[in-house]
Amino acid sequence: MIKIGCNYLSFKGAEISVEDFIQTCHELRLDCVDFHQRAFASQETDYLLGMKRQCLDLGLPVGYLGMGGGFAGDEEFQRSKVAEAKVVIDMALVLGAPLIRVFGWSATDDEDREPLFGALARCLREVCDYGAERGVVVALQNHNNRNLAATGPDVLRIREEVDHANFSLVVDTGQWRGAHGAFGDMDPNVDIYAYIEQTLPFASYVRCKIYQIASGREEILDYARIGRLLRAVDYNGCISIVYEGDDEEDRPVSIAKAAAHLRDVFTGESS
Repeated sequence: MIKIGCNYLSFKGAEISVEDFIQTCHELRLDCVDFHQRAFASQETDYLLGMKRQCLDLGLPVGYLGMGGGFAGDEEFQRSKVAEAKVVIDMALVLGAPLIRVFGWSATDDEDREPLFGALARCLREVCDYGAERGVVVALQNHNNRNLAATGPDVLRIREEVDHANFSLVVDTGQWRGAHGAFGDMDPNVDIYAYIEQTLPFASYVRCKIYQIASGREEILDYARIGRLLRAVDYNGCISIVYEGDDEEDRPVSIAKAAAHLRDVFTGESS
């Protein structure tokens, strides 16, 4: 059964603590939560165990822990990001998160992209090795803004070049080149649903962007269509609500509407 959860960044700008976010997700009867590493006030084990215990007591599994930034840069910078990813894996292990989310590589407009795929793959393989030793999967999320992982074919190329049993994908419905999340308007010449269809068979997690939900239905992305793509690959994992809208309602109201909408179109159930 698909699980509907929420990402902490859905409350960005709402001045909410991690503890209050977890409590709010419980009150909204969500099934899971996921976090960005920057959400936490500390990386200390005792602090993270407190967050884990709150989630456990409220019946909210931690789906993943997100790492910020990509691996683009010189060799010294790459080494620093690999080291940071290892820290995030250790944090995920304490929290009980089965995977970490990583980004790819942002290329400049005049940069030759071809050598970058190999450099990114080398970084990700080292991170995957470390994660495998600790039982934490490493999953790449698609992203735009000149990122190497901005289209379906590019994401699949990275997956092939990493070629690691501990590597997976996080599919974000709104962070493709040409998507609303990239430009503010959908590019009619780009079929982001094709990108989603290409990458979903290899995904361990799905992030559902929400932009306009005041009506009770997401107005920018076609989640009925995405639901058909999920069913076609028998996806049975977590769905994370990532709210990036500007509806005038209180944030929990928008999240509740998004959860009901996604449950309806993905499972035929709403609450």
